[in-house]
Amino acid sequence: MTSVADRLARLALSKVFEPGEARVAQLVLGLGAERLLTALRDHEDVAGLLADASERLPQADDVHRDLERAARLGIRWVVPGDAEWPCSLDDLDMAETLDRTGGAPLGLWVRGPARLSEISAPVAIVGARSATTYGESAAAELAADVARAGSVVISGAAYGIDQAAHRGTLAARGQTIAVLACGADRIYPSAHRDLLAQLAQHGAIVAEVGLGRAPMRQRFLSRNRLIAALARGTVVVEAAARSGAINTAGWATRLGRPLMAVPGPLSSATSEGTHQLIRDGAATLVTRGEHVLEAVAPMGEHLTERVRGVERPRDRLTSREQRLLEAVPVARPAPVESVARTAGIGVVEVRQLLEVLAGRRMVEQLPAGWRLADGAGHE
Repeated sequence: MTSVADRLARLALSKVFEPGEARVAQLVLGLGAERLLTALRDHEDVAGLLADASERLPQADDVHRDLERAARLGIRWVVPGDAEWPCSLDDLDMAETLDRTGGAPLGLWVRGPARLSEISAPVAIVGARSATTYGESAAAELAADVARAGSVVISGAAYGIDQAAHRGTLAARGQTIAVLACGADRIYPSAHRDLLAQLAQHGAIVAEVGLGRAPMRQRFLSRNRLIAALARGTVVVEAAARSGAINTAGWATRLGRPLMAVPGPLSSATSEGTHQLIRDGAATLVTRGEHVLEAVAPMGEHLTERVRGVERPRDRLTSREQRLLEAVPVARPAPVESVARTAGIGVVEVRQLLEVLAGRRMVEQLPAGWRLADGAGHE
């Protein structure tokens, strides 16, 4: 269990530095949050951080006010060592950083009844904001499928694929979590006010940045690592060659988590990124919820049966019997010798096979020879 001093120091540092600052995460891991904060307040230039910290250090004194405001809004500050802390986030401390971004978050602001340590088989579904109808439909259907199986769906509450994933989950009466690039108390985008209200009531809204903070491009990129780390696996549904969803996919790969992608129309620019992930072998192609469940479940669970067409009567025939059946005329009867020549099978064997097929009502014998029985035409 974390101490009160550590909890407050982590909150103070989160107000001083931008989320996902890898140097801060490593120093907190090594020195501890209290020692790092004390050093900075004493104007020690630890790892070159003092210059970045100097303008915001005075804000570090307002942590009690932040906690009081959060409590009024029904928002809690969750840190490592708390019972609710999701241990999957700790893997970020071992993952390769990206452009100085990385490491586990100092803490998380959480709004909603879902307990992060108890979310069941979480799956992240992300993709393009400017999604097509096809993409939104695919995301909603996948989300509903995995939600019905008991998985929690994680996304970013953005337009397009994120919104479709959240709504698909809610429609299936599942639980879904939104990870924001702004404060947990903000409504962003504003058009998703009702959606975010539903998430706060039935799932959870999670943010690494402080209350009231606005979204910024870098905050979206650092947020993406949390989506990937909270989930057992990530599904990308529509993504351009350069997009935030591809960034999230990169974090899933760094963490060694399953990465999946939904194929789109060949001419669709919003599927270029997903197609490249599949082509590079970075992502597994998925088209149904059961494919996703198979990828994230422990080995041996949720095995997917291979898709097969409807079985026809002739599928139960041996290859020799099928070959003979192809040689039997449809309408005009033919003698055994003619059928044997067409099939390239000896006359004696042909007679035996024709009797077998006649017993299955697939061929019939007439005075002039053999032909296919009614209803047993070539399929």
